[in-house]
Amino acid sequence: MITRDTAAFVAFARGCPEDFGPPTAKAAFLVSPDGFARADESARDNHYMAADGFDAWRALQQHRALHVALSADLPVACFAGDPGMPDGLFPNNVFATVPGRLVIGRMRHPVRQREALRQDIRAFFRDACGYVETDLSTQPHPCELTGALVIDRARGLGFCGLSDRCDEEGAALMHAAFGLRATLLFDLAPGEYHTNVVLALLAGRAAVLAPGGFADPAVAEAIAGLYAPHVARLSAAEQAAFAGNAIALSPSRAWMSQAAADALSPGSRQVIGGAGFGISSVPLSAIEVAGGSLRCCVAEIF
Repeated sequence: MITRDTAAFVAFARGCPEDFGPPTAKAAFLVSPDGFARADESARDNHYMAADGFDAWRALQQHRALHVALSADLPVACFAGDPGMPDGLFPNNVFATVPGRLVIGRMRHPVRQREALRQDIRAFFRDACGYVETDLSTQPHPCELTGALVIDRARGLGFCGLSDRCDEEGAALMHAAFGLRATLLFDLAPGEYHTNVVLALLAGRAAVLAPGGFADPAVAEAIAGLYAPHVARLSAAEQAAFAGNAIALSPSRAWMSQAAADALSPGSRQVIGGAGFGISSVPLSAIEVAGGSLRCCVAEIF
């Protein structure tokens, strides 16, 4: 099922058992922010991106600390960056996996389309891991993978916010590529570019969502209903600090940036903790000026 009918999706989703696959990844990879700089093309539709203040050396230091920190939960590889790909440190928009298969997305902006051509990442999965490719990068419809599509891996459910970074045709291609049971399509609020800034599903057990990031607040409430009572509804301040850009890489810990963790209200902390997650964070201020945060840096390997 792939639909805009929220009621039909919710009715179907409630009957989906948690047997689709593991709720968290077996490994992950990062891409180093070598040559880190402002990507003017990406800034056209990413209001989270700063106009200045890009510090390449500090971004490298913080990214290295992120690599070390996440390695406490699972194996984490890191590929070298490329100065010609200033957004390359956010690989989850371009590369994603299901067991045995690498999915390559189609980016909206040419500066990011270059990332899909990286032969080292493709060869790693093909030759070292034995994964086959599903390459969506050469077709015309934008589909920025797990930036646009937030997935409940335990149930096989997708939540896809439509914007200039993902249209309906692109969403349908991703739904098929990930082999999902059901995908809900909805519009993001004006000015929002990716779903994973306004929605995180933690190991299929809890939802962290920013109602203000949805064009229709009823959609946010419908998603919340699927994960109640473990739902943290973010304020505008929490959303702006990237608290929605969180990820669980193990069944017992949620990761977010230090700024996001500092912005969490006591109520949000209580909800996340009540779902069985400790909260760990890493300072990423130098990286967040580029309009993404911790979850954007992490490409999961299933």
